Amino acid sequence: MQAERARTIFEKSKTGRRAAALPATEVPEKPLDELIPSNLLRTEPPRLPEIAEPEIVRHYNRLSRRNFDLDSGFYPLGSCTMKHNPRLNERVAALPGHARLHPAQDPKHAQGALELMWLLQESLGEICGLPHVSLQPSAGSHGELAGLLLTRAYHADRGEQRTKVLAPDTSHGTNPASVTMAGYTVVKVATNDQGGVEMDDLRAKIAEDPDDVACLMLTNPNTLGVFDENIAEIARLIHEAGGTLYYDGANLNAVMGHSRPGDMGFDIVHVNLHKSFSQPHGGGGPGAGPIAVSDRIEPFLPRPQVVRREGSNGHGPSFDLDFERPKSIGRLRGFQGNFGVFVRSYAYILSLGADGLAEASETAVLNANYLKARLAEGRAGERLPIAFDRHCMHEFVLSGKPMKRELGLATLDLAKRLLDFGFHPPTVYFPLLVDEALMVEPTETETKESLDAFAEAIEKILAEAESNPDLAKNAPYTTPVRRLDEVKATRQPVVRQPL
Repeated sequence: MQAERARTIFEKSKTGRRAAALPATEVPEKPLDELIPSNLLRTEPPRLPEIAEPEIVRHYNRLSRRNFDLDSGFYPLGSCTMKHNPRLNERVAALPGHARLHPAQDPKHAQGALELMWLLQESLGEICGLPHVSLQPSAGSHGELAGLLLTRAYHADRGEQRTKVLAPDTSHGTNPASVTMAGYTVVKVATNDQGGVEMDDLRAKIAEDPDDVACLMLTNPNTLGVFDENIAEIARLIHEAGGTLYYDGANLNAVMGHSRPGDMGFDIVHVNLHKSFSQPHGGGGPGAGPIAVSDRIEPFLPRPQVVRREGSNGHGPSFDLDFERPKSIGRLRGFQGNFGVFVRSYAYILSLGADGLAEASETAVLNANYLKARLAEGRAGERLPIAFDRHCMHEFVLSGKPMKRELGLATLDLAKRLLDFGFHPPTVYFPLLVDEALMVEPTETETKESLDAFAEAIEKILAEAESNPDLAKNAPYTTPVRRLDEVKATRQPVVRQPL
């Protein structure tokens, strides 16, 4: 059975097999080269799998059951905010007026969709404490790139050519990647013993050449789950140097309704709608990473912008796409973004309201601190100590260094063994400054019973490793695919189906 399930859909293909029989056409046929330019025509038909409909359904159903998902169990993947996604939002996004609207529809015939997008922009601006929002970026990393391109445009408009972007060593891995893609050089800033930015190191990096500092990228709370209490001083230093302050919104779920990046002094914020605002994610998408910006950055926002135009002669307001933005960095993608994501996120914001969003963040922080306290007990407290032992926000980081030294068990072994207990493992080996790191984010939608069961599973794994460490080293045992050779997968990836 396992071998059969492992076959690709191409291997199941049989020549001549079809999922449907189409009726004969009732209109005159025309040669393809009269309909499509000859330079765009294929020289031979695409080699697509030929499969009967029941086999197609079974194939993708089996694939779906090979993955761990949030509907199956606890998914404490740090910095990913794998919260429950309310089914109500799915129903709203599936309404025909939302799901079937063509992206090339004339704005005057898509007023409802444009109004929803404008209202979402207004809501996100209020949550972030910044007055202007673009919905175009399609992911958090895309939002990062957009923020850096906005920074470049801002400095260029002032006649400046700055080359350096500062980023703490706790930054998400996409931060330095986005910096490089935007043509800047990354300058790493150290972390202090409380888990925040090392202020003396930040001052020193700025002092090397203040006029060359374009931006500081910061997550607050950061990937250690720590809120940096020096944020006002950080903002002052960056702004005095003439740089912009960029907020990586991956961890916004910890502070909604309690603090706003704009009030902290940030100029640019990206928001992960697929994390904080209930869009299901995983497997690469779909997602959305809108950016909120201050007044001084607004002229450079991507075009077109969704705008509201006041009515006249008794007519109410209308909504449109504004292309007249001479300083804009231009388009970031085709059309306006993943509209279904916008619908789900706006439905989520409306259903919770301001008080509900604040309560969601409170519960996320409560759950993280409760689970951190549970894991500070027993074997976990000895073998998996908290990396920065202070009150955390929405997530926290453990260090598996004692576990590896005393039991010979690596963080990866513990993560694989957790799958046999019905839990998705937390993020492993990140942040990089923590040895054998294990980053845990329980989110606000998990019950106390789920958190207790997770803590008990960690305790059992550590107990069994004292007498039989090979049990975890060879895990998992209950998944459709056993442990992979990750080194070989990295060095010799198989990315094409032989035909």
